[in-house]
Amino acid sequence: MELKQYWIIIKKRLLLIGLLIAVSCLSVGLYSSYYAKPQYQASAKLIVNQYKASGSLLSSIDIGAINSTIGLIKTYKEIIRTPRMMKKVVEAYPELDVTYKELIGMVSVSSVNETQVMSITVRAESYRKAANVANAVAIVFQESVPMLMKVDNVSIMDQANPLEQQGPVSPNLSMNLTVAFMLAFMLGIGLSFLLEYLDDTVKTEEDIETLLRVPVLSVVPLFKESDSSSGARNAAVITGRENNVTLDA
Repeated sequence: MELKQYWIIIKKRLLLIGLLIAVSCLSVGLYSSYYAKPQYQASAKLIVNQYKASGSLLSSIDIGAINSTIGLIKTYKEIIRTPRMMKKVVEAYPELDVTYKELIGMVSVSSVNETQVMSITVRAESYRKAANVANAVAIVFQESVPMLMKVDNVSIMDQANPLEQQGPVSPNLSMNLTVAFMLAFMLGIGLSFLLEYLDDTVKTEEDIETLLRVPVLSVVPLFKESDSSSGARNAAVITGRENNVTLDA
């Protein structure tokens, strides 16, 4: 199938494609603007240091120790989101008014590759709550590391400020509309080709040749009522394909 034929199929169903796009974008826009609950995001940052015994100082940077510390961060990222750690946060900060299962769903932990910095990110219905939860998780984890790992190498580098005024991170209306447009457009294109594939009616001379495997010798042109009133009595009634057969009045 040539590109021209692809365009003909799409052109035949531009109304369907446009309708799908309009309905999808309108639905997503209304939901994002009036029904989706805004979500705010706050982060607290931790730094995982090299362990040093009390009273000892490192005169130079130990690259091997740094790599070991970076590997240890992967373990810390898993520990933070465990039910045991979340239960400690709930017990230490009952004013947060959340369950440990809700905390697990709110908290995400990330780290930049080849660094010793961890970021505890929380999403909540208000920035104040997100900031308070992020700070609480960071503090409880820092206090729990010496007991769990037998080392004290985690420090809080930066806490979220609950008094800051931050806008919601979701719903992102422009992003949602863009995704809805692209998905609806692709769905419309796919549906157009599917309908064309399922349509087995005969419409053109090529359809007849493909279906019956015989050449078309002649075609009957469409005769409108306006043609008879205009006095066009000498028009061809039957015209052969490629002028093979003609019949004049």
